[in-house]
Amino acid sequence: MQWTLNYEETWLHRLNPAFKLIFFLVLFLLLLFIHNPNMITNVTVVPLLLLLFSTGHQKKVLLILILPFLLLFFSSASSMMFFGQGSTTWWKWGLIHITEESFYRGLHIGFRALNFALLGLLFALTTRPVYLFYSLIQQLKVPPRFAYSFMAAVRILPVMVEEFQQLRAALLIRGVKKKKGIGRITQTVTLYAVPLLSQSIRRAHRIAVAMEAKRFNNKERTYYYKPSFSKFDLIFLLYIAIGFGLAFWMSGAFPYFDITDVRQK
Repeated sequence: MQWTLNYEETWLHRLNPAFKLIFFLVLFLLLLFIHNPNMITNVTVVPLLLLLFSTGHQKKVLLILILPFLLLFFSSASSMMFFGQGSTTWWKWGLIHITEESFYRGLHIGFRALNFALLGLLFALTTRPVYLFYSLIQQLKVPPRFAYSFMAAVRILPVMVEEFQQLRAALLIRGVKKKKGIGRITQTVTLYAVPLLSQSIRRAHRIAVAMEAKRFNNKERTYYYKPSFSKFDLIFLLYIAIGFGLAFWMSGAFPYFDITDVRQK
């Protein structure tokens, strides 16, 4: 079964995977310290432009992938807007209490969650797992036995999904009826979780035996793939720096909201 998306390779695919991983983790931490809703609204444009024009995927595919994250944005924002605390009431009905403070905080949390999602999707769509693990071994000196183990685990995930679909189809053909209430949970665990877990344990054991037979250790190795740094890493770094700089400047020069720090309202 095919679990890959067709795409055209772009300059983002040529970034050093280890550099990309570390840099994205830094961006995640940086987003946690942005408390200006104007700033985080502008920052959202930075990964969004890369996602739309530099991933090499078709626009309709990107739209399908982005839709769940828009739902995440609205759910994260609305939960804080409707049930947050504040002194300046805008609207109240039953348990729903929208205040000025809760509105801005909800908007801020929504954009933060959306930025996390866009960056994660951008990393996933432009990074091949094989290159990532080889880069971790060569640039970050991760022991090969651990890196290859994680690589094997990633390769197993599509197999597990396929096994789940086959198991569900087999149960449907046999006419197994779903129970109602609490019994349905027990039935699901018995029919799905136990077989899939046992198969995964056996598969993991076979992989471990194969790796042990091939003597995976920390000795010097030769590699077919040799990821390295290039000018594209510098271009990406400059793009992010300029993008965040423009977002910061525009948040002060052309603010959308009067508030500059959601913690002070």
